[in-house]
Amino acid sequence: MGIFKKKVTKKVPEDCEGLEIKVQTSTCTGEKTIGFFDRKTGELRYKELVRTSEDIDSFYESYGLVPPVDKNGENAHNR
Repeated sequence: MGIFKKKVTKKVPEDCEGLEIKVQTSTCTGEKTIGFFDRKTGELRYKELVRTSEDIDSFYESYGLVPPVDKNGENAHNR
């Protein structure tokens, strides 16, 4: 049954260690994606679609990471 599945934490891919996590928004459609951002190539790797702020939290949680917090104590990506 899918109700009682244990949450599995993924490991950060080796080629993404040390990369920052970034949310990008499409200029045309406004669609948001989150993934590991490589500044050298400008590429967003292992990207996932973001529909709600919970999707951002879920992305961090799936890799066992803690979302950044702004000075108001809120998730920095949820603006």
